[in-house]
Amino acid sequence: MGSRDYYEILNVDRSAIDDDLRRAYRRLAMRWHPDKNPAGKAEAETRFKEITEAYNVLSDADKRAVYDQYGEEGLRGDVPQPGGGGGTDDIFAEFFGSTPFTYCSTASSGRQPPPPPKWDSGFGRAFRRAQGGGGGAASSRMAPPPPPVESRLACTLEELCMGGTKKMRISRNLVDASGKTKTESEILWIEVKPGWKKGTKITFAGKGNQQWNQLPADLVFVVDEKPHPVYRRDGNDLLAEVRVTLAQALGGTVVVLTALDGRELAVDVGGGGEDEDDEDDAPVVCPGYELVLPGEGMPIAREPGRRGNLRIRFDVAFPERLTRRQRAEIKRALEDSTGVC
Repeated sequence: MGSRDYYEILNVDRSAIDDDLRRAYRRLAMRWHPDKNPAGKAEAETRFKEITEAYNVLSDADKRAVYDQYGEEGLRGDVPQPGGGGGTDDIFAEFFGSTPFTYCSTASSGRQPPPPPKWDSGFGRAFRRAQGGGGGAASSRMAPPPPPVESRLACTLEELCMGGTKKMRISRNLVDASGKTKTESEILWIEVKPGWKKGTKITFAGKGNQQWNQLPADLVFVVDEKPHPVYRRDGNDLLAEVRVTLAQALGGTVVVLTALDGRELAVDVGGGGEDEDDEDDAPVVCPGYELVLPGEGMPIAREPGRRGNLRIRFDVAFPERLTRRQRAEIKRALEDSTGVC
């Protein structure tokens, strides 16, 4: 064997397969990249080149067979040197989508090499992406993120009317730099805006699950409305259905509703709250009659200060039986009626 043990340099067994070698290279390349070791740059450059050379040999079946039998001496003159085809820059770019530094490729030209890139170089962005970060041109070397993951965000009509903040705890799978999967929990805060409708989507970029060599998926919450015991939403309007007796429909009544913001709405129906001596005509509530209260509906999200309407639809409960006298009295009372419901 020669003076260097490539298996020891990569910290892998002699039975290591390609995936083992790739994970080892990725982990060590990130650790010993010169940009990450400004205080010990010379040592880092040496270690980085050794790591790349070891991977170059062990990942090639033919070179590995020669190395296993004859050691480093058997590869003399055959191992690509840094700066040549298949050298340090090329292998690193294969993994991370960028050239890490340029001192190798310019050393033989006699020119002074340009200064190495700062930590926020292509390598830095690739490193953060491998850790679950985002952005950067180097993402072209990674598989695109999977489709967004959608999750239901159930909201009450009160929350969609008044707005508020919802706390959502999520768990997701992430892949670290060594290729291992870990589970991470996080709390997300969602500010619900007044007037949001069912189907509104709130996107948290990169907060979904991640797979190896792939950016994390986006997490999308989709607003859904919980059923309400009194109101149903119709666009920006609110719809309430109220059942009254025939006596209330003909004689008038006052219907009291609790608004979504907690206010009490006293609705005078058919002149039920008017003075009995008032001779003005009043509408008669018949089945399907609808009373509209302007501005008492849902807020309009894109038009602050404006609201839809509250529409109250009435159903009339007719008596099941009447005496002859009751029928006659009702008939006499209605004979002078000029309107037809």
